[in-house]
Amino acid sequence: MKIYVAHSKQLNYLENLYRPIREDKELQEHTILLPHEESNDSYNSREFYKDLSIMIAEVSYPATGMGIELGWAYDDNVPIYCLFQKNMKVSNSLKSITKNIIEYENEKDLLNIIKEIIKREKQ
Repeated sequence: MKIYVAHSKQLNYLENLYRPIREDKELQEHTILLPHEESNDSYNSREFYKDLSIMIAEVSYPATGMGIELGWAYDDNVPIYCLFQKNMKVSNSLKSITKNIIEYENEKDLLNIIKEIIKREKQ
């Protein structure tokens, strides 16, 4: 599966998102694209989103660029899952692109949710 993980740059994504994903052995079975892992450049090719199996967006913090990416994924019928940290307020506009808006409590919970999403989409 080709999974893209979108997020705001306000999130401490290197420590709170990328590190746990890369350290999890089970998730290493999949192609997980972390947009700022090697560069701060954005994936701005419209065609890029057409080849995704799943888009997971960490939406605890709003971001215009992520909103554009979510719109492209939605337009290409890519399954979208929005995850947010407990006690964070997320944009109501997310409901127009997905019903899959999921709260997580901690790093372990986040990883378990990602694994469940992958399992669900493989079926």
